[in-house]
Amino acid sequence: METPVRPTLSLLSSVDVESVLQDAFDVLSETGVLVENHDARTLLRNGGALEEGGRFRIPETMARKALATVPPRIELFDRDGAPAMDLGGDRVHFDPGSAAIHLFDAPTGRRRAIGTGDVVRFARLVDGLPNYAAQSTALTPGDVPGEVADRYRLYLILRSARKPVVTGTFRKDGFAPMRELLLAVRGSDAELRRRPLAIFDCCPSPPLKWSDLTCQALVDCARSGIPAELVSMPLAGATSPVTLREAAVQQCAENLSGVVIHQRAGSGSPLIWGGSPAAMDMRHGTTPMGAVETMMINLASSQAGKRLGLPTHAYMGLSDSKCPDYQAGLESGVGTLLAALAGINVVSGPGMLDFEICQSFEKLLLDHDACGMALRLVRGISRREDGAAGLIRQVVESAEFLSHPHTRKHWREELTVPSALVARDTYGDWEARGAPWAHEEAAKEVERRLAKCPPSPPTEGVSRALDDIMRREVRAAGLLELPATD
Repeated sequence: METPVRPTLSLLSSVDVESVLQDAFDVLSETGVLVENHDARTLLRNGGALEEGGRFRIPETMARKALATVPPRIELFDRDGAPAMDLGGDRVHFDPGSAAIHLFDAPTGRRRAIGTGDVVRFARLVDGLPNYAAQSTALTPGDVPGEVADRYRLYLILRSARKPVVTGTFRKDGFAPMRELLLAVRGSDAELRRRPLAIFDCCPSPPLKWSDLTCQALVDCARSGIPAELVSMPLAGATSPVTLREAAVQQCAENLSGVVIHQRAGSGSPLIWGGSPAAMDMRHGTTPMGAVETMMINLASSQAGKRLGLPTHAYMGLSDSKCPDYQAGLESGVGTLLAALAGINVVSGPGMLDFEICQSFEKLLLDHDACGMALRLVRGISRREDGAAGLIRQVVESAEFLSHPHTRKHWREELTVPSALVARDTYGDWEARGAPWAHEEAAKEVERRLAKCPPSPPTEGVSRALDDIMRREVRAAGLLELPATD
């Protein structure tokens, strides 16, 4: 069998990509970036950046030197130490969108607050869905003090699921206990570096600023060898130029500044070039993640990251709808397919609604089928060894091919079998099933899957270590005991 051609999507020509990157280098060297973090300012000064009133102008030579030390490929491993993600090239991996503060409640059709049990159930559901390569700290529970919410989310996922996790910190003191949780699973610093278990999002603030908090997380990741993910967030028409090319230039400049800070802190540490831009809706003043212009900024920046030889990330496959309706399917499906065609390595977004602040169990299941379609598409069309002319002659001679050995041999690798949420039965059979709408069936499927999916806790020793760390953290925040997880 010949290797199939992988379908791809490029928004910019080779000349255009180089032009965007050159403009980004010029922005860094002429305008520079505001840096609030003391450690990062010292690293930039010592590396040759020029400081003017808290802003650092970074020469192109300094940025290119930092780029040269970023690994072109990152491997992530699950909680048990098995390979789970291979970031580089055009290999695509999906994970749920992160850090929602609301949960869509199917019975009421409205959003509600999030509790510990929701986080555990969500993690268990993601672990059983093969088109999601990673977990994420997708839900932010409100039943613990806010000062420990970042480490508590990670704790719950490590206690409940096996897949690697995309996460991030809310406070400067959050990274140390979160790293301690990861070390409790891996056993040592050397093992955590050898088999990374988590990716930490690090987000510059538009335009061209690194806050004390996010910059410290970037530096901490570099020094610990834990993969960091640059998530630049230009808002076209508000905190970046309204023209899409220039918004992509700003995203690239912000990411380049992160590359320099990160590699100055730990040369050779793993880093992902990513983003969560948006194209402002001028009618409502909102940040639509499902707008095609948002996706175009993502695609252009990701193309630039690939040209630089870095693993890539984008927030795509999510929706601004308030419920899992047609709009949610439209925006999420388009984003999922475009991200896969562009070969973006880490695609965050499935399950998300309402401008990245709401997650949905039901949409997570529906999006899982969209991810499956996208992954099938990029496998392309293969030329088999059987030969078309002879096969088609046999079809004509027998008048059917359902029972033919060729069909039995190839159909599973050629034809995607979606979940039961995708209605491909007849109208009569659909009626006999109660004529369910997709989101209604998804709500039932959530419960069926969770009933069939037993919890997968780590070993007793690891569980005890995780519990001890988290008890210490919540007690320091004034909470006497950990909330119940059921």
